[in-house]
Amino acid sequence: MAHTLQELARRFSLGLKGDAQASIQGLCGLNPGREHCLTFFANARLHGQLATTRAAAVVMTARQAERFAGNALIAPDPQLAFARIAALFDRHAHSQVNAIHPTAVIAEDAQIGEGCFIGPHCVVGQGAKIGAGTRLVSQVFVWHGVRIGARCNVQPGAVIGARGFGNIPSPAGWVEMPQLGSVAIGDDVEIGANTCIDRGTLEDTVIETGVKIDNLVQIAHNVHIGPHTAIAACVGIAGSTHIGARCMIGGAVGINGHLQIGDDVVIMAGAMVTKSLPGQAQYSGVIPAEPAAEWRKTVARLRRLEALQARVTALEKQLGKTSVQDSGEFRDDDP
Repeated sequence: MAHTLQELARRFSLGLKGDAQASIQGLCGLNPGREHCLTFFANARLHGQLATTRAAAVVMTARQAERFAGNALIAPDPQLAFARIAALFDRHAHSQVNAIHPTAVIAEDAQIGEGCFIGPHCVVGQGAKIGAGTRLVSQVFVWHGVRIGARCNVQPGAVIGARGFGNIPSPAGWVEMPQLGSVAIGDDVEIGANTCIDRGTLEDTVIETGVKIDNLVQIAHNVHIGPHTAIAACVGIAGSTHIGARCMIGGAVGINGHLQIGDDVVIMAGAMVTKSLPGQAQYSGVIPAEPAAEWRKTVARLRRLEALQARVTALEKQLGKTSVQDSGEFRDDDP
């Protein structure tokens, strides 16, 4: 599998500097780089590596290419252009289409689109629908009635459509609430390894087009995730929360149930979301790791805050002033 720089430039509408006939036979990192391979430069802190890379060519911006002596493909967004080129060299992605592994279990009334790959030990339940070109890599469980769109990629161990965690307390113990909805997944969705998406209670759990979900993510019943949102590993989303379009949710974020997260929200890794968040904003809620001795001092100060607040309130009353808390400017549920 080899392409000249000229072929790549034409195919992806890129600029070209240097030897148009240079052969690109694979991809590599910037440092140290490899002969006949393509890499990209998108981080100014790695400028020293750019000067010493052994790669045959580098994808970079026009401004960067002016100061680079080697071969270059020129793009406004080098990382994005490199990702598109990289798909040409992903041999596994272009293999095993229109194939169902003999160990896979497919219900008789399940509908499998053209060009799908159903890998080893996958299970597709009754009435499930899998869109054209979708890949279930291996050991994927798609339960009854689940609908998955076209060109989706579901990694090993994912479970889609298991019963939601619906239980009602009674004097005799917990009573199971039947989960009668399903899961509806749009086109071009990626679902990571060992991720679980529960079916809805009455209506469907919905994952819209273009959503990217990392490994070990839990999406509870009746959650709705808007198009092109990206969710990193170990996120937990409780039931009936609605997440907007184009959001980015960092690793190990916890999101309470029945919340509304607006469009274009960024939530930093490790945050705990306990209230609805308006769109087009960034949120975080984690104290970064620090030396243990410093952390113990911080905790000690936090434990003294209530007593300190009481002292300040008493002093303000003596001075005839209204405290911030009494004025309503502070609430326990503020972020």
